[in-house]
Amino acid sequence: MKFLQKQLDKIRPNFQKGGKFYWLHSTFDATETFLFVPGETTHNGAHIRDGVDLKRTMFTVVIAMLPVLLFGLWNTGYQHFVALGKADTASLLDCFGFGLIQVLPIVIVSYGVGLGIEFFFCQIKGHKVNEGFLVTGMLIPLCLPPTIPLWMVAVGTAFAVIIGKEVFGGTGMNLLNPALTARVFLFFAYPAYMAGEYRADQEYIWFTANRAEVADGFSGATILARAAEGKAYGYSAWEAFIGAIPGSVGETSTLACLIGAAILIITGVGSWRIMLATFAGGAAMGLLLNELTPSPTHFMAMPFYYHLLIGGFAFGAIYMATDPVSAAQTDRGKLIYGFLIGVFCVLIRVFNPAYPEGMMLAILLMNIFAPLIDYFVVNANKKRRLARATI
Repeated sequence: MKFLQKQLDKIRPNFQKGGKFYWLHSTFDATETFLFVPGETTHNGAHIRDGVDLKRTMFTVVIAMLPVLLFGLWNTGYQHFVALGKADTASLLDCFGFGLIQVLPIVIVSYGVGLGIEFFFCQIKGHKVNEGFLVTGMLIPLCLPPTIPLWMVAVGTAFAVIIGKEVFGGTGMNLLNPALTARVFLFFAYPAYMAGEYRADQEYIWFTANRAEVADGFSGATILARAAEGKAYGYSAWEAFIGAIPGSVGETSTLACLIGAAILIITGVGSWRIMLATFAGGAAMGLLLNELTPSPTHFMAMPFYYHLLIGGFAFGAIYMATDPVSAAQTDRGKLIYGFLIGVFCVLIRVFNPAYPEGMMLAILLMNIFAPLIDYFVVNANKKRRLARATI
C-alpha cells in the first residue's frame, strides 16, 4: 500500500489547482479516499459522530448486505429451476450461477449509471465525490425483480440520484431514501414489470421463463398476491422466513436480513430502535386486524407474523428505514418513526391491495414526517427539563 500511496503522491500535483488534469480533481479525490482514510473532517452534508468516517460506515452497510445478495443470487436461480420443474436436479452451483448471470448486470447498471451521474455533478460543481452511492447502488438491485429490463434500472437509478438526492444538495441532504425513490418511480411508471404476475410480453416477473416452459400447475404468484385475492398463501411461515419463494432479488429471506441486522447493530451502524420498533408496529397492527377481520379468508385474517416475513418488510425495516439521513435522529423519535412504518405498511397492504408491497410507501411517508417527529420529541424534552428547573 505504501507503493500505491507514493504513486498517488507523485501524480497528485496534476490534479490540484493549476495542474493539467485539475478538471478531474473530484475523480482523483474519490479514488484516493476510496483506497486510504482521508486526513480531514467533513465540512458539510452527512456527519458521522464517531471515529469511523463516512466511507467505512458505507462499507459496513455493503458488507451487511452480502448475506442478502448471496441468498438473492441463489434464490433467483432456484425459482427459475422450480418454474421449469427441475429444482430437484439443479445443484447449488447451478442455481447460484444462473442467479449471477441474471442479477450481476442489474448491479453493474445501477453502479455504472449512479456513479457516472454523481461524478458528473461533482465535476461541474467542483465538489468532492461522496460515498453514499456505495450503499444506494446495491440497495436498488436488491429491491427490484430479477427480470426487470436493464434500461428500466438505468432510468430508475438516474431518477433516484438526480431527483432524489442531487437536487437537495447531494449525500446527507436528501429528504427521501434514494433507493426507495428509484423503486417507487419504477413501480408507478412500469407497474406491470414491478408487481404484476406477468409482464406485457407474457413472461413472468419473479423468474426467467415464459409460459410455454413452466411446469404444469406452477403459479409463481407471491404470498402477498395470493393473500390479496383471498387465496391460500402457498408457502408456510418457515418457508417465508428462509426465503426460497418468489420476490425481489434481496427481499425474500428474513433470515439473511437478520444476519445483516446483527452486523449493523454490532458495529453500531444501524439503529436497533428503528428495526425493533418497525417489527413491533407491524406485529401490533397485524394482531389488531386479526381481531377485527370479517371472515377467515379476508386479507385482515392473515396471521400477524406473516406480515413480518413476506414482501420487503424485513429488508425495508433493516436496510431502508435505518437510513441515517432520512430517518428520525432522536432516540425516542426513532421508536415512533419505526413503529409507524410497521403500522402503515400493514395498513397499506391490507386496505389497498393495488399496492401489495406497503413497506415502500410506508417508509417514504415516514421519511417526510421524520423531521416533525424529532421536532416534537426535542420540544417535549425541553419542556420536561424546564419543568424540573422550575421545581
